[in-house]
Amino acid sequence: MDDAMRDATSGPVSVESLPCVEIFGVKVHGPTLDQAAAIIESWIERPDGRCRQAIVTGFHGLWIAHEDPEFHRLVGQADLFCPDGIAPVWLSRLRGRPLPQRTPGRELMVEFFRRAQAKGYSSYFYGDKVATLDALRARLANEFPGARVAGAFSPPFRTPSDDEESAHVAAINASGADVLWVGLGLPKQDQWIARNRPRLKIKAAIGVGAAFAFVADTVPHAPKWLGDAGFEWVWRLAAEPKKMWRRDLTDGPRFVVAALGDAMRARRARLSASTKSE
Repeated sequence: MDDAMRDATSGPVSVESLPCVEIFGVKVHGPTLDQAAAIIESWIERPDGRCRQAIVTGFHGLWIAHEDPEFHRLVGQADLFCPDGIAPVWLSRLRGRPLPQRTPGRELMVEFFRRAQAKGYSSYFYGDKVATLDALRARLANEFPGARVAGAFSPPFRTPSDDEESAHVAAINASGADVLWVGLGLPKQDQWIARNRPRLKIKAAIGVGAAFAFVADTVPHAPKWLGDAGFEWVWRLAAEPKKMWRRDLTDGPRFVVAALGDAMRARRARLSASTKSE
């Protein structure tokens, strides 16, 4: 099957057909949730044996890519970049290339589970705590019994040895899962996927940060309207201040200043090119 797949609401969709914008030299795609899930489904259906990678992040991942050339290279090699937060969407509008919406990891997982419920696709969950994984499996068994869970593993909260990581990859491959969801936090989860992608036999690997806990309802998530308004960070800061304060109160303002400058330069360059072509 071709990379394009028929989306229930939008017709054929492929990564190449999506709106996109470059922020700090990183190509950010603009799928709707339906489109993103349809693309993942198309990866599952392809017979080429290749594992594809999707990155799901907002300003945090873009800021790390801006600061770290190696992570910037890694992000550029991913097959799909979904804007988890509202910041990339706002910046796309400033650049004159508006993305339609944010695609949070929690909502993307749920949308995929709806499709898996009908098609029987299977998932493997790698990351977070055992209690979170147990709650996540319980929710799927209750709400999406047709969305099979091929396995789940909570790795130790330290850097695994090469032998341990090889054993983890072997277990994932042996599970026969269609999709691997990785919840190790950013950038660790995306680095893990990129490092192991050549030997992963599953069809898609997706880093979703704290989405395991949000889907499992072990950590309360912000209402959708609050996230769409751009204030999900306030909710998360209040809920997890020790975890979020540095990202939101230190990296956040630095990102805003740098990203606005980058957007204004791109806008001036586009206007200048347009003027010269007249």
